[in-house]
Amino acid sequence: MKQKGHLIKTVLSGGIAQELGIEPGDALLAINDQEITDIFDYQYYVQDEYIEVLVKKSSGEEWLLEIEKEYDEDLGIEFENGLMDDYRSCHNQCIFCFIDQMPKGMRDTLYFKDDDSRLSFLQGNYVTLTNMSDYDIDRIIKYHLSPINISFQTTNPQLRCQMLHNRFAGEALKKVDRLYEGGVAMNGQIVLCRGINDGAELDRSIRDLTKYMPQLESVSVVPVGLSKYREGLYPLQPFTKGDAVSVLTQIHSWQERIYAQTGRYFVHASDEWYILAGQELPGQERYDGYPQLENGVGMLRLLEEEFLEALAAMPEGCFRRSGQRRVSAATGFLAYPYIRKMADRLMAAVPGLTIEVYPIRNDFFGEMITVSGLLTGGDIKAQLLGKKLGETLFLPQNVLRSGEDVFLDDMTVAELGNALQVPVNIVKSSGHDFIKKMLGMK
Repeated sequence: MKQKGHLIKTVLSGGIAQELGIEPGDALLAINDQEITDIFDYQYYVQDEYIEVLVKKSSGEEWLLEIEKEYDEDLGIEFENGLMDDYRSCHNQCIFCFIDQMPKGMRDTLYFKDDDSRLSFLQGNYVTLTNMSDYDIDRIIKYHLSPINISFQTTNPQLRCQMLHNRFAGEALKKVDRLYEGGVAMNGQIVLCRGINDGAELDRSIRDLTKYMPQLESVSVVPVGLSKYREGLYPLQPFTKGDAVSVLTQIHSWQERIYAQTGRYFVHASDEWYILAGQELPGQERYDGYPQLENGVGMLRLLEEEFLEALAAMPEGCFRRSGQRRVSAATGFLAYPYIRKMADRLMAAVPGLTIEVYPIRNDFFGEMITVSGLLTGGDIKAQLLGKKLGETLFLPQNVLRSGEDVFLDDMTVAELGNALQVPVNIVKSSGHDFIKKMLGMK
């Protein structure tokens, strides 16, 4: 890669690259006489208003292009390897790792454990810092890359070594000091394991992490996910309803203290804690602008708020329908009560509309997995066969891998639709899209 450059897969229509005659199959060799190692280098050097780009054509000819453009304007190209380098795999053996809890026989990509700081910046992945060198830290600070998402689990160095099964895991926490001093924005995550990093250890972690504010913008606390495939793994125990109540009491206490001092709530419990405890979700003002939606923090609250806002803003004519419309939706047990409530509100507003909502039990990974993002096509098929599905079955976007139409078990959306004899449509995670899809609007 370093000798041949980075292969260009796509040239976007109307972009700078297309105007200059760059084509798919060409290779980027350098920018401003600097060899490009990976996407960090590329995004840093390409942002200037004047750059010199060395490209090797598929014919072997080399072009040196002088480009004047707007600051931070991209060239309009996509690379064969989005990271422009090899992906770094995780060398930890975390006691809570979900990939270790998957059955054999699934596609290879599902078993890859990434721990790459570049994916943290580009895709929001969380990294443990154990795979980062001083050179990586230097580049993050130099390039002002933010935010970096960090899996802390605990700030107790000895306990962190035990939880990650890595004798360097405690020492890696010192890298947070450098990111903090370099002004790098961060988000944190604590995967809570019963009897291990909860209780007094959670208090310690939250207390320690507040010292990194405001660079550390938020910390999420999520319960460990336990599948039924745990033979030979660390004997983790599921949290009970009483445990969830205790965790929420602890987090809410910290939120009040931190908010009184900083005006931010900072530490947030994922939605699963509230469902397990049987408590109402907090109001949207307590989520600090929803910085950790991908971690399931406030996702259901935001969905409900968006739905109510979109419902109130809908033109009156949208709710006057001629004839009947019957559709269905399926989701995981976690979100089911909220989707059911939204469907009921919409049906009350639209005469003739019927929405059947089905909770899908996760037989593939085990009933303790209740999020829709880990549902398989096989479970959806088995539990919906013979059910009233109406004109269309709607599924949440997170049941599919980004940009694909394949479930975790390799069943495609088309195969599911054929098996159920109904078109299957995907709903984005927004209340507005939910209303549009249920009403058949474009």
